[in-house]
Amino acid sequence: MNNKFLNLIDSFKKQSILVVGDTMIDRFIWGKVRRISPEAPVPIVEVTKETQVLGGAANVASNIAALGAKAYMVSTIGSDLYGKILVDMFKEKKINADYLVYDDKRPTIVKSRIIAVSQQLVRIDKEVKGQFESRIENKLISSIEALIPKVNAVIISDYGKGVVCQKILKKTITLARKYKIPVTVDPKVEHFKKYKRITTMTPNEKEAIEGMNAKNIETGLDVENLGKRILKTLNSESVVITRGEKGMTLIEPNNKITNIPTRAKEVYDVTGAGDTVISTMTLALAAKADLLTSAEVANFAAGIVVAKLGTATATPEELKNVISEFYK
Repeated sequence: MNNKFLNLIDSFKKQSILVVGDTMIDRFIWGKVRRISPEAPVPIVEVTKETQVLGGAANVASNIAALGAKAYMVSTIGSDLYGKILVDMFKEKKINADYLVYDDKRPTIVKSRIIAVSQQLVRIDKEVKGQFESRIENKLISSIEALIPKVNAVIISDYGKGVVCQKILKKTITLARKYKIPVTVDPKVEHFKKYKRITTMTPNEKEAIEGMNAKNIETGLDVENLGKRILKTLNSESVVITRGEKGMTLIEPNNKITNIPTRAKEVYDVTGAGDTVISTMTLALAAKADLLTSAEVANFAAGIVVAKLGTATATPEELKNVISEFYK
């Protein structure tokens, strides 16, 4: 079992993955609070440092690159300073940004968090949501058409900002099926029932419940039955419901259900864990692993990132070490 996983992780570096979705920058402004403003009853934050990381679908691409594979990003960015910063961040992570589409009518999405005394005081979102103009949609489709013949799998990472519209969703899934490569989805609740005929989707329990408008989901059996409903509704090959400290549940056709216990030893921060799950699972599927093996290796990767603070990724070495330790 150990060798099977280790050989699979070694094969990640041979894979190329296309990520389609909403990119953004997650910005953090850290500081101290010593007094209240005389202008209004709010704290004055004295800034001590600023950091920024890839966010949204860009974090999925970052996870792919961290695991040693080639990541291609198809998304939109603004013709602005943050757009240039985002492209530089992609280059630094060795993510291919040649197929990004510039939109001069919308800003690059930036989510800024002001943090003081280990507490987030406020978040400021700079974004314009909703459907893009047809010329932008057509450019995105052209990028997808150019890339799908070159890649081993596609991830649709939907953050509900506009890139994953019905037209792009349908085209991407149709092309992936034509080229017989896996197509996986990290879903947005409001689009939940539109991801039809995919290889797998990886909602967390809350997303699965809300996406299906389900009621009275309390037990593990309830979650399994919900997964069966999702499978039937989407006509997909599988569904993986992530369940926090309870691990994850893989639902396949013919009532085949596997509950995989969590491999996390410590949980500091669940930020970005969903991005790690879909990235690792898709890489494994691209490398021709079966659904259960792919879900298991993704579960190990999630256990690594939740033990780190902030938006994090796992490396092949970390993954190998954790798996070797587990099967010792």
